[in-house]
Amino acid sequence: MLVVQPRMGMGDPARMRKGLLATRSAAATTVGTITLDSYTRLGETGAARRALTAGEELNGYPITVHPPGTTRGMLAGVMDDGFPVQVRHGSALPEAIFALLPALGLHASEGGPVSYCLPYSRTPLREAVRSWRRCCELLVAARDGSRAAAEPHMETFGGCMLGQLCPPGLLVAISVLEALFFRQAGLRCLSLSYAQQANAGQDAEALAALGRLAGELLTGTDWHIVLYAYMGVFPQSPGGAQLLLDEAARLAVRSGAARLVVKTTSEAHRIPTVAENVLALETAAAVADHERRAPPGGRATADTGVYAEARALVDAVLGLSPDVGEALVAAFAKGYLDIPYCLHPDNAGRTGSRLDADGRLHWSSVGSMPIRPEPAGRGTSIGSAELLDALSYVRRTFDERAFDLSAVSRPPFRGFGEPPSRVPLPDNQQDGAPLP
Repeated sequence: MLVVQPRMGMGDPARMRKGLLATRSAAATTVGTITLDSYTRLGETGAARRALTAGEELNGYPITVHPPGTTRGMLAGVMDDGFPVQVRHGSALPEAIFALLPALGLHASEGGPVSYCLPYSRTPLREAVRSWRRCCELLVAARDGSRAAAEPHMETFGGCMLGQLCPPGLLVAISVLEALFFRQAGLRCLSLSYAQQANAGQDAEALAALGRLAGELLTGTDWHIVLYAYMGVFPQSPGGAQLLLDEAARLAVRSGAARLVVKTTSEAHRIPTVAENVLALETAAAVADHERRAPPGGRATADTGVYAEARALVDAVLGLSPDVGEALVAAFAKGYLDIPYCLHPDNAGRTGSRLDADGRLHWSSVGSMPIRPEPAGRGTSIGSAELLDALSYVRRTFDERAFDLSAVSRPPFRGFGEPPSRVPLPDNQQDGAPLP
């Protein structure tokens, strides 16, 4: 049974509770989410408090501002063993957040010293590694200090960072390395992430590689795979967005992922409502159930070298130091890990990638990483226009598919002048909060 999860977060405790209750009551197997606001992510507690006092709308739950009793009350009667709640935050230096979790009865979170540092901050990687190590120590101390404490769970975000244009071998490697960092810090219950990209076949291969590496390197650890619905520029049409989300649910089932983090059909236009999140959860669960019952023919996963590339990267990094955190810092300093199009000062910035005609990602330059680019991508450069085109590939592809499908079931256009736009305009009358 595929577990489905939203990305929900509201500043008001009553609204946050309502969202969690709606998630719990959805016609699907769900887990809850408390997504924190941007101020809290950056450690700007004073700004979050001022915004709350002024009645401003926050784009998440300010867990460090609300009194602990308020948050415990918000969770009372909602969170239990059958409905865990995960805190999602996006912080490179999250110690203030993790220090609160045990007292609130919360024991599940996500992120990582690389994946929440390089894309979202200019914090030195070494400083982020130290902070995340202390966060793990806080969770382990809470677990070991109480027989009643639940086993803490940590989810890597390494398989999602800049995933739109990051070839999957590197995403798989970082996800595994962050999991090894967490295990070395004493955590025993983990999940490894991967974000849906632009080609379902390549994604299936990447997920198979992620599971294989986890099985080889995380023995004795309780782990599972979590797939994220596409995190890049989303289709503008409701039909295109739904096609993309349906593909994510089918991919999760085919790859054996245990959990799917969903998005909604309104992602291109605004923050989704609670009702839209629930609809996305129930739709994903229904598509997954249908896929599970479908005949298994034609599902073989091709081997284009994703596993070998990820394994080479992981082995090269682990060879730098027996301490995984120190190995990660050294790997970025040497360019053994190098994220394309990432502007963080600790990233070498010597790698590049490109999409081919069917959405597969290839390396155009590998810098100092211990891998070789595929012939399909080697030696080719990408300019700004091509970069923008690649970033919009998924949106364009799925909007066009939706248009083609709708054209089959409607009469041809017989009016005068120009025909209607190929991409339906967003429905501005839908209820929902504005984009931040």
